[in-house]
Amino acid sequence: MAPIVIRNAKAEEAAALSAICVRSKSHWGYGEDFMRRCKDALTVDPGCIEAGHVLAAELDGELVGIAAIGPDDDGFEIDQFFIDPEAMGMGVGKRLFTALLALAGEHKIARLTILSDPNAVAFYLKMGAREIGRAPSDAIPGRTLPLLEIDVPPSKASN
Repeated sequence: MAPIVIRNAKAEEAAALSAICVRSKSHWGYGEDFMRRCKDALTVDPGCIEAGHVLAAELDGELVGIAAIGPDDDGFEIDQFFIDPEAMGMGVGKRLFTALLALAGEHKIARLTILSDPNAVAFYLKMGAREIGRAPSDAIPGRTLPLLEIDVPPSKASN
């Protein structure tokens, strides 16, 4: 198997990365109306890419994953974390998550919150996150989602 490459995303990849977000979310069987309502949350912002807050994963030279961090109300959160369904189960998520923690450390972030899709909770728990409650969905009024947090390992945090 070809190596997984994790790197900073490029602004011109925003549309391709957004398409990965949509394919990944669709993988869980959400309907057309639900997906339409999630469109903004699944769109990668070129400005965030240019700020250095977005990572891309490649496998065999193809984009297969995206991870982004950003500020939230009282700290920082994982804004987007999506793996193309074709690459799920190949270790891309683990490598991308590890790189995202390193990126958070570079930005002197000690803890990240995660407003998670219910289907992704097991992955985040496996990566060391802990569930801390529920919070309103950013995209779907009236829907609540699992809220998790993870500490950036001290060796990677620059406090």
